[in-house]
Amino acid sequence: MELKLALKVDDLDNVATIFANDITDGTVVEVRDKKGTNETIAVIGNVPYGHKIALRDIKKGERIMKYGECIGAASADIKKGEYVHVHNLEALRGRGDL
Repeated sequence: MELKLALKVDDLDNVATIFANDITDGTVVEVRDKKGTNETIAVIGNVPYGHKIALRDIKKGERIMKYGECIGAASADIKKGEYVHVHNLEALRGRGDL
């Protein structure tokens, strides 16, 4: 079976980036980090190469962390393994209200 890989780059990250094609709902991916730890997670949704999945449950309003940086906030509750993108992620930069 072909390894389906996702990477967690920073300890602060609550999402991992998918580095595999054909990730569909229910696909199991192996998440690795720089410390050499790995975990398998069942993906919720269809996730394109280079996109993100949640590493744990994320509550609405909670900051989304990728590469150790805040890339936005959850616009809805997100389950572990769920595809994280514009449908459940709200940008915080350049809004003028923060």
